Parts: sequence; structure tokens; C-alpha cells
Amino acid sequence: MGLRAIGGEQVMLCHVVYEPGTVVRRHAHETAEQVMWIVDGAVTMTIGDETRELVADDVVVVNPGIEHELVSLGGVTFVEALAPVLRDHVPDGERDLVLGAQGDSLHADG
Repeated sequence: MGLRAIGGEQVMLCHVVYEPGTVVRRHAHETAEQVMWIVDGAVTMTIGDETRELVADDVVVVNPGIEHELVSLGGVTFVEALAPVLRDHVPDGERDLVLGAQGDSLHADG
């Protein structure tokens, strides 16, 4: 898996590459809305109880608190935005997490 994430005051942008056979188990982001744009490859994504196959140029929005999971048999590359910023998605917070005058009050822990 390749993940490059940067976080500003209110939104985080990630470039994600999942190798063939990647499975991300069912989970939810209680505080964050997630928008994904599929750049290359394909992924089977279940949001709530609805399952769809997503391919290049598809876009999906996952509202806060909604459980979702994905399976990519052939590999997938996507860009995602999450708001507010989820600290656990930023691998190098010292380098890639921008905290402004409000400190970390706009950033969520999960």
C-alpha cells in the first residue's frame, strides 16, 4: 500500500495506491466525510449495505459514521479528501500536518 497524505486546517488530501488483493475491512470515520476519486484500476466498495464496482473516473462520497469496506482484486489508485483531518491517516504529521492559529481543534483522532 502506498499512502501520501497532507492535512491543512480543515481538509486532508491523500493519494492512495492499493496493490492487487488489498482488502480494507469494514470501518467508519465517525467525524469525517470522505470523498474518493478513482484514478486507475478498480475496487469493489460496500457503503452501508450497498455494494458497487468503481473504476477510473468514478467518484464516491462516504458520509460521517457510515460503515464501508473495499476489496481491490487487481489494484487501484485513488485520490481522497477527508474533512475534518484524520490524524491517523497522516503518516508523517511533523512534515505533512499543518496546524494553524486554532491549534489542533479542527483535527479528529479517528
